[in-house]
Amino acid sequence: MKDKRLEHINISAFQEDLINWYLKNKRHLPWRENNDAYRVWVSEIMLQQTKVDTVIPYFNQFMEKYPTVYDLAEAEQQDVLKQWEGLGYYSRARNLQTAVREVVENYDGKIPDDPKQLGNLKGIGPYTKGAILSIAYNQPIPAVDGNVMRVFSRVLLIDEDIAQASTKKLFESYVGEMISEEDPSSFNQAIMDLGATICTPKQPLCMFCPVMEHCQAYAESVQENLPVKKKAKKQRKEKYIALLIQNQEGKYMIEKRPDTGLLAGLWQFPMIPADDIVPKDWQMWIKDYYGVDVEIKESCTSIKHVFSHIIWNVDVRKAITNQETVQDSRLKFVSLEELKKYPFPVSHQKMIPFLEDN
Repeated sequence: MKDKRLEHINISAFQEDLINWYLKNKRHLPWRENNDAYRVWVSEIMLQQTKVDTVIPYFNQFMEKYPTVYDLAEAEQQDVLKQWEGLGYYSRARNLQTAVREVVENYDGKIPDDPKQLGNLKGIGPYTKGAILSIAYNQPIPAVDGNVMRVFSRVLLIDEDIAQASTKKLFESYVGEMISEEDPSSFNQAIMDLGATICTPKQPLCMFCPVMEHCQAYAESVQENLPVKKKAKKQRKEKYIALLIQNQEGKYMIEKRPDTGLLAGLWQFPMIPADDIVPKDWQMWIKDYYGVDVEIKESCTSIKHVFSHIIWNVDVRKAITNQETVQDSRLKFVSLEELKKYPFPVSHQKMIPFLEDN
């Protein structure tokens, strides 16, 4: 028996209207120059929670540096993170390289076209798996993300909370029913483009929509009320003091973050958790934690950086030390020129211009 939500949809007409629009209006994006699975994979990982315009230059540089899975598999992780610098969500880069190494080792460098094998690779969830299999291998498998749920919540008038995992499963089922068997690659990319350019979160351009006549939310004039999504948890705030520590050789102390957790494997300037330590104890804390004697000077700037679940408020201060070396393996003294080799998160990249004023 046909699902009630699909009763009023002419699926073949929906597919035809959508794909015809896409073939005439598709966005010209560098990863669409061909349907190579590796290019599709890299682009989809970069596009997670990141805007297309931001991704384009990163994608081009990354593909120039690592044109094949073999190049990426053999690269040093620090070099890969440096290429990713500023793009954020750095676990994406680490997981991508881990998975690529598995492809080289276990699949002779060929990205699997088997859903189970592909889905078992590090960092490949249902959406990325569906995107690769449909775009690169033309398999009729859904690729459901927030944009896709927005489009189909309107087309099918679905008012379940899209923040719930069960709702995403529901959308995967519906898209699986509606996807084109003949051209799943164009179908999935068409939905992506439709969500990005016409079926936007606010003030959707319904009069230009190729599937307007199929849209149940438009027929009910409730398209701007969908999708339904509960509010995310409030971000917690954390305060830090970041120290730009310069020694007598004119070099600056940098610290490597742990290999797991937030911003894993990146480098930063030493940071003190300001909520836990009062100002008179800052120098003592640095001595105990890092083994370095410093003289902390004036504040030179403050930085606010917003993560998905945390807000950092960082007071950036200059400091000096007489030490030329450090025993702690997490720490290094580097020159301004050497500094360019290390991958830094955006929050700490913003501190670099203040080094030259020390």
